[in-house]
Amino acid sequence: MPSTPANYLEIKNLEKRFGRFQALKEISLSIKQGEFVCFLGPSGCGKTTLLRTIAGLEQPTSGCVIQDGRDVTFLPPQKRDFGIVFQSYALFPNLTVAENIALGLRNQGKKRKEVEEKVSYWLKLIGLDSQSIKYPAQISGGQQQRVALARALALEPGLLLMDEPLSALDAQVRTHLRAEIKALQQQLNITTIMVTHDQEEALTMADRIVVMDHGVIKQVGTPQEIYAAPQSRFVADFIGNMNFLDALVIGHNQIRLNRQTLRHRTYDYPTGSKVKLALRPESIEIQSDKNGWLSAEITHIEFLGSFLHVMCQADTYYGLQPLLVQLPVSHGSALNLYHGKTISLNWNNQAIQLFPVYEDHLPVCEHQPAGECHVR
Repeated sequence: MPSTPANYLEIKNLEKRFGRFQALKEISLSIKQGEFVCFLGPSGCGKTTLLRTIAGLEQPTSGCVIQDGRDVTFLPPQKRDFGIVFQSYALFPNLTVAENIALGLRNQGKKRKEVEEKVSYWLKLIGLDSQSIKYPAQISGGQQQRVALARALALEPGLLLMDEPLSALDAQVRTHLRAEIKALQQQLNITTIMVTHDQEEALTMADRIVVMDHGVIKQVGTPQEIYAAPQSRFVADFIGNMNFLDALVIGHNQIRLNRQTLRHRTYDYPTGSKVKLALRPESIEIQSDKNGWLSAEITHIEFLGSFLHVMCQADTYYGLQPLLVQLPVSHGSALNLYHGKTISLNWNNQAIQLFPVYEDHLPVCEHQPAGECHVR
C-alpha cells in the first residue's frame, strides 16, 4: 500500500486579535505534503487573516505554525519557504513578462544563464513563451495571473499560497484557469493553500476544504464530505443550494413534515421539538402520481441550460413553505411543468439531514420566513 504523505504544515491553537476584535479563534489544522487545501467562507470569516499569518504577514496573538518540521511562527516572510499569488497579480508594470518572472531569481543571486533557463521553462509551462517581451498591460487578466503564478513557482517554494487568485477574472477565463492551476499543482506536487469565497472553485479544485465562519473552523473535509454530509446548518447553507423546511419530531426516529411520517435519526431532538429538515434540490423528484412525500404548487420556473430550477410552495405541517427542485430539462419537459401546476414531490430519506432551528453564526438575513429556500 502507498504510504500516507507526512504533514507538511501544522497550525496549532492559533489565535489573532486586532485590539478587542478576535479574528481567529483556536485554529488547529494539519496539511499534508502535496495537498491542495481551500480556505472557504464568507467575507470577514478570517480566511485571509489565516493565510497572512501562515505567510508571516500577520503575527499571531498566540499559537504556532510549523512548516516542514520548523517553527516559523514569528519568522519574517523573507525567511519562510513560500510563494504567494494575490488577486491583484502584483506584477511590475515597467517589467516585461519575462523580467517579472526573472526578478525573484535574480534577487536570489542566480547566475544569468540559470535565470534564462528557468524563465524559458516557466514561460513554456504557462503557455506564454510568445508573450515574453510584452508588458503586463499588453496581455489579458488571465495571462497576467499565469505570470504571477509562474513568478511565485519559479523560486521552487515548498508552499504555495493564493489569496482569491481568480476573483478578478471573468467566468469563462476563471473556469479555464482553475483547471490549469490544479493540473500544474498536481504535476509539481506542491503543497497549496488557496483562499476563496467561491464554493464552486473550492469544490472543483481542493483535495480538502476548510470552511470558516467568524474566525473559527466549522468543518474540514473533502469536497464530497462537505457537500454530502455538512456537520452544521451553516455549512449546509453555505455550500451549494439547500432547502430548509420546518418539521416536527413526533417520536424516536420519527418526523412529521406533512401527513406522512418520515423515518430518520432524530439524535438528541426530543419528541415535540421543531427542527430544520435540510434537503438538496437535486435530491427531490417530481412524480406524475400523487403518492409523494409532499404536495406543492409551482410558483416559478428558471431555465438554466441543462437543468431547471422549479420554485414551489410546499404544503406542510407548518403551512406553506418555499421549496426548490432541480431537475434535468428533459425530465421537466416530459412532466409538462408550468406556473400554478400542483405537483407531488418525493425523495430518498437518506438524502435528508436535521439541524436545530437556531444555530450560532448563521448568515445574516433581513427576513427569514418559516421554511427557507437558499438559492445561489
